[in-house]
Amino acid sequence: MMLESPVRGKRARRVWREPVRKRSSNVTFAGWLPYGEAYAVIAGSRQKVQLFIMRLCFSRRTFAMAFPTQRQESFFYGHMKAFEHFGGVPHRISYDNLGTAVKLVFEHTGRTGRPRKEVSAFVSFRSHYLFESHFCTVGQGHEKGQVEHGVGYSRRNFLVPIPEAASFEALNQHLLDRCLQEDLRQVARQPMTIGQAWEQEHEQLLPVPRSPYECCQMTTVRLTPYSQGTFETNRYSVPVKRARREVTLKAYPFTVEIWDGVELLARHPRCYGRYQDMLDPLHYLPLLEQRPGAFDFTKPMKEWRRTWPAAYDEMLTDLRQKWPNGRGVQEFVKILELHQTYSPEVMRQAIEQALQLHCVHLDGVLYCIHEIEKKDHMPSVDPTPNLDLSHRPDLDAVGENQRVNLAQYDQLLKQSW
Repeated sequence: MMLESPVRGKRARRVWREPVRKRSSNVTFAGWLPYGEAYAVIAGSRQKVQLFIMRLCFSRRTFAMAFPTQRQESFFYGHMKAFEHFGGVPHRISYDNLGTAVKLVFEHTGRTGRPRKEVSAFVSFRSHYLFESHFCTVGQGHEKGQVEHGVGYSRRNFLVPIPEAASFEALNQHLLDRCLQEDLRQVARQPMTIGQAWEQEHEQLLPVPRSPYECCQMTTVRLTPYSQGTFETNRYSVPVKRARREVTLKAYPFTVEIWDGVELLARHPRCYGRYQDMLDPLHYLPLLEQRPGAFDFTKPMKEWRRTWPAAYDEMLTDLRQKWPNGRGVQEFVKILELHQTYSPEVMRQAIEQALQLHCVHLDGVLYCIHEIEKKDHMPSVDPTPNLDLSHRPDLDAVGENQRVNLAQYDQLLKQSW
């Protein structure tokens, strides 16, 4: 398997066009897009993405995945997802001399020599999956011809025209679907399709470990008095009760997790900008309950109020009119804290029903949530048929237009005396 780092200029034009003659299930190639980047429209914004490509040599089965950057955690995460896609781990993976896996050793002459030293993180990753690594000669693109062809083919067929997706998750699902469609393709001068060849090659691959590798950058951070942890100039919030404590931050390619020992405190989308705040309004609700006067001025609540349903504003207005001097805001904050237990859709329905029933308070919302869940989890059963009393006309008339005789209860009371 081979990984290709971005190249440009004359080296990019010297890509070897002939097929690799030696094909074995024990050799696999992987790489980043050789021209460095591709483009996609994500959440309405056109941006550069980095393509990770892995290709099995025998079957030519290809895996493609898009990342915001070519950082080491993305490099490892692409491997892990590719192994899941192939259903196994190749025996040997060939790489270009990329800095996320290897460091070149310089000779006394000052020129780059053949000796290399693998970085410690890559050694740990390779030891987890038990595959052998191989690095090509510097500047010799013909040693990785399949991945040179594979990345170009993937870009022309998977990313033209420029795809539009709501997120990186949706974009990568699009790329995975296109890779699966390639299993039906039969390469020229080959007796079988790519999928049929992979069925033969799959038996030769190493098994995927049960426990996945932690493809993340891990560091220890100290929370600020504002209950935030800083990573790469960006601040990520945690619940306010955890302020001023040291925690473990794990930065994955698409998410950031903050842990206190074995307890997960917060999970945020990873931000690759600079000096940005990733704030979860639920983390600050206990503090706002103590200080209701700050409700309208906090940054997390301002951002949340731009997107929450209109029923929320209606309930907040009713509570403020019903209970002024901050008590109405405190009641509304208690209702918002229910988001930690129930889904946003259930909360929206419950608040709308509470407004219709004129039970605008915490207990009313809880009652509506109970009724919604009761309705959703109620088993579907056939209605019970009416009891047939046609053969007992004396009983059939009981209960229909019949006045209740309370004197019978008086007789029971007299007998008890």
